[in-house]
Amino acid sequence: MTAIATATAISLSHPFSLCRSTKSYTRKFVKGSFGVFAVYGEEGGGMPDKKNSWLTLFNVEDPRTKVPQSKGKFLDANQALEVARYDLQYCDWRARQDVLTIMLLHEKVVEVLNPLARDCKSIGTMKKELAELQDELSQAHKQVHISEARVSAALDKLAYMEELVNDRLLQERSTAESDCSSSSASTSTGLLDTVKSKQPRRTLNVSGPVQDYSSRLKNFWYPVAFSADLKDDTMLPIDCFEEPWVIFRGSDGKPGCVRNTCAHRACPLDLGSVKEGRIQCPYHGWEYSTDGKCEKMPSTKFLNVKIKSLSCFEQEGMIWIWPGNDPPAATLPSLLPPSGFQIHAEIVMELPVEHGLLLDNLLDLAHAPFTHTSTFAKGWSVPSLVKFLTPASGLEGYWDPYPIDMEFRPPCIVLSTIGISKPGKLEGQNTKQCSTHLHQLHVCLPASRNKTRLLYRMSLDFAPLLKHIPFMQYVWRHFAEQVLNEDLRLVLGQQDRMLNGANIWNLPVSYDKLGVRYRIWRDAVDSGAKQLPFSK
Repeated sequence: MTAIATATAISLSHPFSLCRSTKSYTRKFVKGSFGVFAVYGEEGGGMPDKKNSWLTLFNVEDPRTKVPQSKGKFLDANQALEVARYDLQYCDWRARQDVLTIMLLHEKVVEVLNPLARDCKSIGTMKKELAELQDELSQAHKQVHISEARVSAALDKLAYMEELVNDRLLQERSTAESDCSSSSASTSTGLLDTVKSKQPRRTLNVSGPVQDYSSRLKNFWYPVAFSADLKDDTMLPIDCFEEPWVIFRGSDGKPGCVRNTCAHRACPLDLGSVKEGRIQCPYHGWEYSTDGKCEKMPSTKFLNVKIKSLSCFEQEGMIWIWPGNDPPAATLPSLLPPSGFQIHAEIVMELPVEHGLLLDNLLDLAHAPFTHTSTFAKGWSVPSLVKFLTPASGLEGYWDPYPIDMEFRPPCIVLSTIGISKPGKLEGQNTKQCSTHLHQLHVCLPASRNKTRLLYRMSLDFAPLLKHIPFMQYVWRHFAEQVLNEDLRLVLGQQDRMLNGANIWNLPVSYDKLGVRYRIWRDAVDSGAKQLPFSK
């Protein structure tokens, strides 16, 4: 085994850190501390010399040099959370070294097989060298699997520690509120005002009529349609941020988005037709190109007329627009399902709810065994505890005990992967333990303050022939509508209460974590924050 592989194996055999609670400490409960020890490994290991340009990908500083010296000490909750973060950084660094080892060994294999560099070696010598390298590669692959497991464990530990810290903060906040309430009865009016000013305010208040959308929320790329729905001679009318738009393809086949209002007499252009890459108004025949310029004006003197258009782009089977006034971002995110999945259904619906309410619903899985009793959650048991585990600065994570991964992707997208054994049945403790999966994409386009344009895409990593069955698209649509109808009656009820002043985020609990983070992100956008939360 090479020196690099040996060092890797030795370093991985040592414990990298350990966070454990102590029973005696838990019983005593020392205020301001937390029953956790920090025990960092002492192993060495360095970065190999950079022989190729790709080695810079692995040129990451060993995080152990930045670890605070707290070995063997009791830590409070925040310090314990920092320990968990350093653990994760170390696991990432260690995993990079293991992958680097494999790449270097592959280089050696290529070198041994290179006919120009054999130095008159016999076939027997080459076989021996290749056999040794094969053994080293086998060991290196095992170490990579160990590192993967450690990264996964570190992520779980970080999410667990974050939840403990958040629970502690909520407990302290509740105690502070109680103290303020009890002391206020015996204070003067002036002191009462002081006590009230010190009470922590609620972090979320979503109540009352839906306010006008901020201009900052418009400065994002928004998916608005599936490419398959836009033929050369068709138009797709949409509403976005309470403005009417129409999408059609130009003479070059590229999509364009213009305001759905003729400059002449304000006739809706989608009532007309597309002719040679131009949209024709049905009233007097004025024709507009995809950039909004009027190129034909029959029966009158031609005038230089233009209607508003939006930046429009097509990528990976979806059509995107940029409704904001800021210059469009140079890149679009990929929304394709993971490798190995096939798209089985693409569905578009118009729903009579504000898009933020719909996102709140999609980012919440704890309601499934109570709400979706006639569809996908039929027969689900009610867990004693539901948690969403995610890094401290993340908008993605996984549900426990459900084998479901979920991500909120700004500004209005929810991605989820569900581990299943057969439709409607859950299996295993996480998605990796399931052999078959369903991947979902939900796009909640803000059409108006009381309407959402929903784009739904469903993909499977099994049953590839299913998509070729006639009318299967209608079956999937029927099922999707059933699921949404179960949600809609509740969300519409929420919307009614909200419009009448109720706070729909009055008392968030632990499984509301992803929905709360979406609302914090949304508030930061609306308030014009320079640095958006959860952006890393």
